[in-house]
Amino acid sequence: MAEKDELVAAQEQAQAFERLKRRIDMLDHRLDDVDSVVSAVVERVMKQPMSFSITCPHCGKNIEIALSGIQKPTI
Repeated sequence: MAEKDELVAAQEQAQAFERLKRRIDMLDHRLDDVDSVVSAVVERVMKQPMSFSITCPHCGKNIEIALSGIQKPTI
């Protein structure tokens, strides 16, 4: 009976490991997707300047944030 319990425990542990592996793979894919989006935004900013205009919710003052960059030459 003890061997059967050990076998069942080992199978449950293997299933838990597989679930953990799948979840880590899903997280890896999501991080790759986020990296792609951030890279695309950075490339766009490096090509042309961007400007954000925000109104402060507390004082009502307009705040302008300008992002500019220089695109590095590619080889």
